[in-house]
Amino acid sequence: MRVFVTGGTGLIGSAVVAELLGHGHTVLALARSDASALAAKTAGAEPLRGSLTDLDILRAGAAQADGVIHLAFANDFSSPEALAKAVAEESAALATLGEELVGSDRPFVTASGTPSAPGRASTEADPLPTDGPVGGRGRAVMAVLGLASRGVRSTAVRLPRTVHNQGTGGFAGLLTDIARRSGVSGYPGDGAQRWPAVHALDTAVLFRLALESAPAGSSWHAVADEGDKVRDIAAVIGRRLGLPVQSVPSETYGPLGPIFASDQPSSSTHTRQALSWEPKHPRLLEDLENIQP
Repeated sequence: MRVFVTGGTGLIGSAVVAELLGHGHTVLALARSDASALAAKTAGAEPLRGSLTDLDILRAGAAQADGVIHLAFANDFSSPEALAKAVAEESAALATLGEELVGSDRPFVTASGTPSAPGRASTEADPLPTDGPVGGRGRAVMAVLGLASRGVRSTAVRLPRTVHNQGTGGFAGLLTDIARRSGVSGYPGDGAQRWPAVHALDTAVLFRLALESAPAGSSWHAVADEGDKVRDIAAVIGRRLGLPVQSVPSETYGPLGPIFASDQPSSSTHTRQALSWEPKHPRLLEDLENIQP
């Protein structure tokens, strides 16, 4: 299968590209810079120059592919305005890719986040949030899943709060970055809230399985760790960096503050059973031991 991948040179995307190539697929990778194009080509993919805002390029990429995996996101959490812009750009890109695939029965795999469910671990049956700081992403992904009724084998892989590899990535990576800048390994509130996690290499396997066999309109959870306490995550970060570990105001985390402070464990029981997906790589707390002082 020839697969058009957006975000193919990031932490998750590079793992997905390698997984696809390792299983006989070919990859056309969106590349927004010369450096990204070189990275894609070095990995074995064919680069297609353009960014997530180049809608004509996205149409061209989807038109020449047997399937699409969307992973690109601006990841600018510096302010509510920046986050809203990133969500709007992604929503337009998803709509464009989806329209190109209508009536083709080709697979369209997109990424979203795992939802929260008060008092329990969320499951694949729980709805995505459509309000709050990232509500726009939920609405855009629901629109993609709705394309199942228009001849697109659309599916969503829901990612936990931390997708990691060698101690970097996701919300835990943000905690590490903030700790380096502030001199404190902090956590919001009492730190008892739980964040789910998964290794990037395990995530890549699930994206491939979804591309190859997931039914239209389905959602899957890329969750290996159902939920580690944030204070336990911060404790490892603090020990590795030689920094004090303590509670800090949720405002420390900008527009993501309310999300950082919430308890949001998540389950992948259905995903494991239905797609025969089984995480095999290090869990988060073990992987954080790779953080360099």
